[in-house]
Amino acid sequence: MSAYDNPSLPGPASEREPGPRAVLRYDAGLQWAVTLLIVAIAVATVRPVGVSGQGLAVVALLVVNSAALLARHLPPDLPPRAALLWLTAGVVASAALLEVSDAGSGYLFAYFLVGHAGYRLPLKQALAVAALSSLLCGAVFYFYVGPDHQVMTWTFGLSTGIPVVAGILGRSKQQAVEAKLQAAESAERAARAEARTAVLTERGRIARDVHDVLAHSLAGINMHLELADALIDTGDLEKVRAAHNTAQSLVKESLKQAQWTVHALREDSLPLLESLTAMIESSGHREALTVTGTVRELPAQVTQNVLRIAQEALTNAARHAPGAEIAVELTFDTASTALTVRNGPPTGEPSAGVGSGMGLIGMRERVALLGGTLTAGPLTEGEDRGGWQVEAVIRG
Repeated sequence: MSAYDNPSLPGPASEREPGPRAVLRYDAGLQWAVTLLIVAIAVATVRPVGVSGQGLAVVALLVVNSAALLARHLPPDLPPRAALLWLTAGVVASAALLEVSDAGSGYLFAYFLVGHAGYRLPLKQALAVAALSSLLCGAVFYFYVGPDHQVMTWTFGLSTGIPVVAGILGRSKQQAVEAKLQAAESAERAARAEARTAVLTERGRIARDVHDVLAHSLAGINMHLELADALIDTGDLEKVRAAHNTAQSLVKESLKQAQWTVHALREDSLPLLESLTAMIESSGHREALTVTGTVRELPAQVTQNVLRIAQEALTNAARHAPGAEIAVELTFDTASTALTVRNGPPTGEPSAGVGSGMGLIGMRERVALLGGTLTAGPLTEGEDRGGWQVEAVIRG
């Protein structure tokens, strides 16, 4: 068999196969067609054939030669020693057929078996089989035709070894095609792995967005509704109304955050300054934004993550430091962009038991994905002492 039809080649068989694999299947079918054609020509032309004497010997050698030629389609992982023995026996049988028969195209067996030896066997063994074929076939023609035609007979006999060159070249072509297939399939596997990584990264991003929008707000709403429910039995309607109003304000805040999340999850880039300004104003802090450096357009992913970090920082400040002054600074440097959100000490009662710590983790993950750094912690000096500061520095 031609190793063009190699079942050990990697990769699934499907309609999405690369072009070279379809070529391999076509070549394998062509090889089968050629093999059967050679056998048919030999059976039709080699004479004499019969059930006794010379005719029986011709029939037996035809069967042996046909079997040797059909063995070309054996799996390519056949042990080299077995392949050497089979091809050597086939060459000997083809020379014997030339000797026994009186007419016909039996010499075609020698040509194709030698060519396949060049394809399947290592170089030295293939050349040895080719030399054996040339010697045997040349001797048969010499003794058959006679010494008066030495040049013609030996030239014809020696020519049976030439196809080994075509077999060697065919093997080189096969190896090149297999290498191309393996490279294409390796690239496909790498692309699939990259796509899976991108999907997992996107899932993580969506998980952070869902947390930013829902975790804090729903926990706070649930807490205040449970408080209102517990206060109903006491008959203190003022406290019930206060808990209800707080839960209602958290619902409104959640709706605003959901709107920002929808914008952030879109693929198109939001205008950073306009969006950040609108976000700060919607949180109740006008003129809290300070911009330094030369404003420039940032990649969509950077813009989205900066806005999400700002949203989380503003939400945390409103929750943990109600009534505090808030300052937001956006700094454009040559090689980086920095966002700082700072709040002073609270003037009201912070919402207790709402925070999960996941907001800060999400901000760190966002900055890390962009190759930046994030620092967050309490302010221990200055006019905002007792407050909190978040600073994200992103390269680019």
